[in-house]
Amino acid sequence: MVSPGPVFGIVLLIIARVSRSAGIGFRFASYIDNYMVLQKEPSGAVIWGFGTPGATVTVTLCQGQETIMKKVTSVKEPSNTWMVVLDPMKPGGPFEVMAQQTLGTMNFTLRVHDVLFGDVWLCSGQSNMQMTVSQIFNASKELSDTAAYQSVRIFSVSLTQSEEELDDLTEVDLSWSKPTAGNLGHGNFTYMSAVCWLFGRYLYDTLQYPIGLISSSWGGTYIEVWSSRRTLKACGIPNTRDERVGQPEIKPMRNECNSEESSCPFRVVPSVGVTGPARHSVLWNAMIHPMQNMTLKGVVWYQGESNADYNRDLYTCMFPELIEDWRQTFHYGSQGQTDRFFPFGFVQLSSYMLKNSSDYGFPEIRWHQTADFGYVPNPKMPNTFMAVAIDLCDRDSPFGSIHPRDKQTVAYRLHLGARAVAYGEKNLTFQGPLPKKIELLAPNGLLNLTYDQEIQVQMQDNKTFEISCCSDHQCKWLPAPVNTFSTQTLILDLNACLGTVVAVRYAWTTWPCEYKQCAVYHTSSILPAPPFIAQISHRGI
Repeated sequence: MVSPGPVFGIVLLIIARVSRSAGIGFRFASYIDNYMVLQKEPSGAVIWGFGTPGATVTVTLCQGQETIMKKVTSVKEPSNTWMVVLDPMKPGGPFEVMAQQTLGTMNFTLRVHDVLFGDVWLCSGQSNMQMTVSQIFNASKELSDTAAYQSVRIFSVSLTQSEEELDDLTEVDLSWSKPTAGNLGHGNFTYMSAVCWLFGRYLYDTLQYPIGLISSSWGGTYIEVWSSRRTLKACGIPNTRDERVGQPEIKPMRNECNSEESSCPFRVVPSVGVTGPARHSVLWNAMIHPMQNMTLKGVVWYQGESNADYNRDLYTCMFPELIEDWRQTFHYGSQGQTDRFFPFGFVQLSSYMLKNSSDYGFPEIRWHQTADFGYVPNPKMPNTFMAVAIDLCDRDSPFGSIHPRDKQTVAYRLHLGARAVAYGEKNLTFQGPLPKKIELLAPNGLLNLTYDQEIQVQMQDNKTFEISCCSDHQCKWLPAPVNTFSTQTLILDLNACLGTVVAVRYAWTTWPCEYKQCAVYHTSSILPAPPFIAQISHRGI
């Protein structure tokens, strides 16, 4: 007779191995962790993860000893994923989220604690979004000012790329955390994004409920790397996979030259943290698409510098298409919980000190950032808002003039746009003045600009406004000095043109003005007029 001992031992070993293997793959998605912020009402937050096919997963939301809700689902094949949508929750917390996988008689439990409900914003772009709090003006004060903002939680995605769309993040630089001096100023161009942090902080000051901030940025990158193949196809851009070498950014060597003339020596030097991958879609695949199941409030974006010399004319197609594609992807990925037309804010490019002052890369990208309207929201870019930054130049930035250090003003202007567009705050001025009527006063040699709001003319020079003057089938841009101005009207002198005036433009240079000294502002002096270019009708428009 065979002894049952060895057989029984083998059975126990098999059971133990099955039990362990059944629990090995059970986990939350990479960005579901302690200290996270989940999207509040009216949307429902999505909780998801990976598990054993066929298993049942029960997700429980608790506060203290009280069970707030339970949701039950199963692990689907072939993705091995599970997902639930929580009922909409009011802002607040903290809560605990528990997920329990059941397969036969085996149970495995996961927990995350100190979870808050509020608004979740995704921040993305290139190096000006990637700059950390330690790199900006008044860094020491900003880094020490965290005690009052423990309900503003931060998360930073690692720099990763992929040739195919990923379902989950492969790496995380900073898991959900409460803000500290250490994680807000971890280093140069690492984490946490200063624009993202300050934007969220300003929002918290207004809203007084939790804010979740996700930073997913990489310096020196084109819009194409953040775009899906669908977006590239919509704009006729090849789905190239050829690696392009990141171009060094041009900046003057500090303390070498004080002249503003073209004779001032410039050298091409690599700036810290400004080169990134160039293969199309690789960052969309690895750093954005993996978060598609997340319920978001909105997105803020700071990118465009790299496209000043790469597919520049296609940016007017690419940017609106990127916004549309991100909106669609996050809406369907979150089971319809992220609004189909969620608010999308962005920063219009600041200034850059170039040797060639006639280079129109930056002015044209600024214009294309608005889909060639000059303002947002507009018919091609609904539910968007923009922070104008042309007056925030920084010629002495140790990171190159392309990286101005005043990110506080950038974030403040962004948050004004969010309050108006994303939160529907009425009677809030969130953008600078634009001409609503341009009228040629031909007999007097004058051009009358009537603005859509009251203006403050802060600087009068002979360069900021220009007119296109045509004669003998040739046109060139000439300066148009300000003649007079009033509350909402500005009159330009056209005497420099001996031909026909066909267009007018404003601030159409890489470096339009010195720090906060552009020509036209809203009367509050906070919001500069954005650049514009317009054709002139001789009957007035």
